[in-house]
Amino acid sequence: MPGDVENTVAAVWRIEAARVIATLITFVRDVDLAEDLAQEAVVDALRQWPQQGIPQNPGAWLTAVAKRKAIDAWRRRDALAERYAAMAEHLDETVDDELEPIGDETLRLVFVACHPVLSRESQVALTLRLVGGLSTDELARLFLVPVPTMQQRIVRAKKSLSAARVEFEVPPPHEWPARIASVLSVVYLIFTEGYAATSGDSWMRRDLAAEALRLGRRLVGLLPRESEAHGLLALMELQSSRFGARIDANGNPVLLADQDRARWDHGQIARGRASLARADALASRKQYALQAAIAEQHAIAASVETTDWQHIVLLYELLGRVAPSPVVDLNRAVAVSMAGRPEAALAIVDALATDSRWRASPLLPSVRGEILLRLGRAVEGRIELLRAAELTANERQKQALLHRAAHSAP
Repeated sequence: MPGDVENTVAAVWRIEAARVIATLITFVRDVDLAEDLAQEAVVDALRQWPQQGIPQNPGAWLTAVAKRKAIDAWRRRDALAERYAAMAEHLDETVDDELEPIGDETLRLVFVACHPVLSRESQVALTLRLVGGLSTDELARLFLVPVPTMQQRIVRAKKSLSAARVEFEVPPPHEWPARIASVLSVVYLIFTEGYAATSGDSWMRRDLAAEALRLGRRLVGLLPRESEAHGLLALMELQSSRFGARIDANGNPVLLADQDRARWDHGQIARGRASLARADALASRKQYALQAAIAEQHAIAASVETTDWQHIVLLYELLGRVAPSPVVDLNRAVAVSMAGRPEAALAIVDALATDSRWRASPLLPSVRGEILLRLGRAVEGRIELLRAAELTANERQKQALLHRAAHSAP
C-alpha cells in the first residue's frame, strides 16, 4: 500500500505539478515560495494519503494544502491579517472545487516566465523548470551546459522576477509580441523533452509532449495570424504522429528505419500538413515552419530509402541560416549521410566536435558512430556508440546504443 501511494503521488505530481505551481505563484506572487509550498504539500500527501485515502481530486488537494501553509506562514508573521481572512474564506471554496482549466494557468505561467526582464536562456530554463518539471540536471543536459551554470541561471531568473516585481498575470495582448518568440521556444523544448527524454527509464515522456501540443493548439487560437505558431503546431503534430511506432511492446526505442509506418497517426499527419499550409499562407518559412517541412518529408515518404534526403539537406541548410545552432548542424550531418555522402557528414560532425558544449552530450558521439559505421569503420563506430551510451542518462537510450554497438557488422 505505501508503495502504491508513493507511485500515485509521483504520477499525480507529474501530471499536476505545472498547474499546482502556476496556481500557487498567482496566489503567493513568489516563484521560490510557490515551489517550496508545493513540495511541502507533496510531503503531506505521502504522509496522509496512506491513512486517509487518495482524494478525488489530488491536484486540488495539493493546491489547497499548499495554500493553507502559505496562509499559516502569513499568520505566523502576524502580517496581512485582512488578506489572510479574505484568502481563508476563498480557501474554503477551493478545497473541493475543480482547479481552473489547466490551459489558462499553465499558459499564464509560460507568459510570466517569458517576461522581457529575463534573458532568453533564463526564460526558457525557468519555464521548463516550472511547467515541464525538468530537474536542474535534465536542463543542463538539454542546454549543453554544466549543472552549476544551470543552477545559477535558475536562481538569477527567480531573483530577477522578484526584483522587477513582476505581476503574475497574463500580459495584455500588446505585450505579447515581446514574449511570443520565447513562449514558442519554451513550448517546443517541452515537446522535445517529451519526444526524447534526457533521463529516466522511458524513451519518451508522452505526458510532456501532449501538454506541449495542447499549449501549441491554444497558442494558435490566441495568435491566428502568427505564422510561427502555426509552424510550431505543424511540427509537433507531425512528430507526434510517429509516437505509436517509436517504441516496441517492451518500451524499447525503435529507430526510424525500423518503424512500421502503418502505425503512424495519419490523421495527425494531415493536421500537421494543414497547419504547415496555414503557416506558409501567412509568411515565408521561418524556424518552426522549416522544421515542420523537414518532418513533413519524413511523413510522406514510404520508407527511409525513398525519403527525399537531398530535399531535407536543403531544408536544414535554410534552417541553419534562419536559426543557426550546433544541433541543427548535427541533424544536417545526419541528412547528408543519408543522402549518400557520409564522408561529408563526418567532416561536419568532426568540425562540431571542437565545440566544448558537446562534451557531456551523447548526441554527437551517437551520430558520429552511425556515420562511421556507414563508412565501414566498424571499430571506431562502436567506440563512439559506447561513448554515447556512457553519456546518456536515459536508460532506454543507453540500452539501445549498447545493443547497436554489439550488433554492428565488423
